[in-house]
Amino acid sequence: MPTYSEKTLQEWKTDPLIRDAIALDETTWFNPDTLPFADAMKHIALSKADVEDAAARLERFRPYIEKVFPETQRAQGLIESPLRRIPNMQNAMASYFNMTLSGELLLKCDSHLPISGSIKARGGIYEVLNHAESLACGTGLLSLSDDYSKLDSATFRQFFSNYTIAVGSTGNLGLSIGIMSAQLGFSVSVHMSADARQWKKDMLRSKGVNVIEYDSDYSLAVAEGRKQAKGDPSCHFIDDENSITLFMGYAVAADRLKKQLTEANITVDAEHPLFVYLPCGVGGGPGGVAFGLKLAFGDNVHCFFAEPTHSPAMLIGLHTGLHDAVSVQDVGIDNRTVADGLAVGRPSGFVGKTLQHLIDGAFTVSDETMFELLALLADTEDIWMEPSALAGMSGIARVQHNEEYLHLHGLQDYMTTATHIAWGTGGSMVPREEMQKYYEAGCKLRDIS
Repeated sequence: MPTYSEKTLQEWKTDPLIRDAIALDETTWFNPDTLPFADAMKHIALSKADVEDAAARLERFRPYIEKVFPETQRAQGLIESPLRRIPNMQNAMASYFNMTLSGELLLKCDSHLPISGSIKARGGIYEVLNHAESLACGTGLLSLSDDYSKLDSATFRQFFSNYTIAVGSTGNLGLSIGIMSAQLGFSVSVHMSADARQWKKDMLRSKGVNVIEYDSDYSLAVAEGRKQAKGDPSCHFIDDENSITLFMGYAVAADRLKKQLTEANITVDAEHPLFVYLPCGVGGGPGGVAFGLKLAFGDNVHCFFAEPTHSPAMLIGLHTGLHDAVSVQDVGIDNRTVADGLAVGRPSGFVGKTLQHLIDGAFTVSDETMFELLALLADTEDIWMEPSALAGMSGIARVQHNEEYLHLHGLQDYMTTATHIAWGTGGSMVPREEMQKYYEAGCKLRDIS
């Protein structure tokens, strides 16, 4: 059998799974190369200590965050989202998919994270804070033992105004980085792809952020942002494709989730497996969360990436083993989807290679399915999210439908005691009129079907 390097792209196009992806069929890939957690970690340079360092940094910034973002005061500057049981949605989905959905389905509401209303508030804000701390400590303005609320001052804003932050984004990462950077006093530029929503651009501009628009997709926006930073020594480019710092900011979510599960009296062990379904664009956010989850729960957690049928970048990269050496456009897929936060043609090679023995699989979801599930969630639970945030919702059905996967991993006897978490990644900042359009589109599709 040819190895990855020996197979040509043309040969990969005849692969059954790639053929299904090219046909824009909803497709599920189960990773044949997973290793036990302890063995997989031997291939990864990152460790739990790296995540703990990120968690400690976020703790130091809590007094500052609490002071400048009033919406975080109740949680004393902690940027965290609720974990919600959604039994009505689970029952409705059983009818929608015409199958029994065993175990319990929960929703991790990163769609309602404070400050920027998406999962990007984890990694994006963390990297800005990390950079700010490095600069301020490097000049003696700040020490690790200080009360970080002191950063909310004219002195620090003047200091940070000498530095620039740049990022390429489809929208949500740009919002997180733009809002936090501007609050600290940085000059910030967000390079936004054509699929980014106008309201996100408008919001950033209202915060004093320099928004640069492109007629092309995410990859060009990133490339242009990287080019700008390279020519400016005072500019820090936040690289969603390759940033370990971003990755660590997302990974911090896992221990917090572990605490929430304990508080909800939910057990995670071999007889009570945990399945987590993560909407995936370039891979930094879901990759970081998945890595943290593996550190927290080891072999008892099973993580899956969820992508639009029109943008299956990570699925193709992982399945072929080519990672960032292949894009969806290379196989003839257009990368045009209503799920703007997931509209990425080329996956992160860093994430794919880091998780190639840890991630359990990936699946694709049509725009129509995302719209229908969006409306279903609003009707059954009164929870409103943007289309891309619904990408992971059908994961519970994908896993339970595949008996071969369940038997291979010895899970078939434990599905009734399993916990499933759909990671809701964004939506609380979507303008009401735009959300209503999403909802009406979903309702119309449900009536047709």
